[in-house]
Amino acid sequence: MSQQSSLAPQVRLDKWLWAARFFKTRGLARTAVQAGKVQYNGQRTKPAKIVELDAIIIVPRGYDRMTVTVTGLSEQRGNATKAAELYQESAASLAKREENAAARKANALYNPHPEQRPNSKQRRELIKFKNQ
Repeated sequence: MSQQSSLAPQVRLDKWLWAARFFKTRGLARTAVQAGKVQYNGQRTKPAKIVELDAIIIVPRGYDRMTVTVTGLSEQRGNATKAAELYQESAASLAKREENAAARKANALYNPHPEQRPNSKQRRELIKFKNQ
């Protein structure tokens, strides 16, 4: 039993999330796990949870949530290609993220943004218009 544990690295969840480049710092990963934003096999967990291969982790990414399966373990943060080898995103998660991105893009067409900030005169006119 001790031989197997010495061969396979034991990696904490917050450290794995940092190494897989889901969070910029380990502290941010730890905070997200403690806040319940990250789910490990469908449940809330602690940052010190030991990550196992084939575990399903749900991680927030911007406006979306990624559902990934752990395919590798690493305690060290490498480049993006090495980080991408540590997990595999589910097809349903990928489809949902693409659908949400298309909806956000379509919404941007109905809610246009001005090309520049309003100057003082335009700002006064906007305030006057809103207060009518």
